[in-house]
Amino acid sequence: MTINTTSTKKPVILFIHGAFMTPDSWSPMRDYFIKQGFETMAPAWPYHARSIEELKNNPADSLGKLGLAEVVDHYVRIIRALPVKPIIIGHSFGGLITQILMDRNLGAAGIAIDPAASKGINAGAFKTAKKSVASILLKPWRKTVSLTFEQFQYAFVNTMPLNEQKEAFRYAVPETTRIFFQSAFASFNSKSPLTVNFDNGKRGPLLIIAGEKDHIVPAAMVKKNFELYNQNSGAATQFVEFPKRSHWIIAEKGYEEVADHIINWIERNRTDA
Repeated sequence: MTINTTSTKKPVILFIHGAFMTPDSWSPMRDYFIKQGFETMAPAWPYHARSIEELKNNPADSLGKLGLAEVVDHYVRIIRALPVKPIIIGHSFGGLITQILMDRNLGAAGIAIDPAASKGINAGAFKTAKKSVASILLKPWRKTVSLTFEQFQYAFVNTMPLNEQKEAFRYAVPETTRIFFQSAFASFNSKSPLTVNFDNGKRGPLLIIAGEKDHIVPAAMVKKNFELYNQNSGAATQFVEFPKRSHWIIAEKGYEEVADHIINWIERNRTDA
């Protein structure tokens, strides 16, 4: 885990990557934030803090046992060790984790980009989401799984030229299947780790971002996520959808527009100023 320090007093940005990824997936956007004067940190999920090649060739024996609660607890410990609450920016499962951390009042503000479905959202009701994860749910429940290029191409980078799809695919690493089963069965678990209190009015402001052409986390599903929040709770929740963006919205061409929108939103909404 590294922290990039600048001489400004802008808040620390904590980036949380999603499934099948490492902190390297944030590199373009993280560099952009650093150039804008922000301190940034991007700690890896448990069992993900090695090089991409090492993770591909020799995934940790315990990776398949990793569940969402363990990932969330990992970030809770990191945040509680900081002197002030960070701005939390998460992508995909990292976007869901961002919402959980905000619900626990651990962020000065939160940005959930293409967030994976929380409890209360049936991802299987969305055709492209169902297709994107169907093969994963055919695997054993506590094993690891890797995406083929064709699976990654459909789920993550469907709007992009082939050469850019191949470049993005080099970031993909093996992942635990357990979190996908926890997602699929969240509605049947009263203590699901995917639970978010949508009525919590004491948390900081939250921005939820969707990509119009995202397959694995469709924009309609992200909008459903936003609509679950109680707009009368006293906590600010906003939604924006970026046109023509795939799930690779954090690094595909035009990511700077997304970053600028986030930065402007932070300056308007942060609670630590």
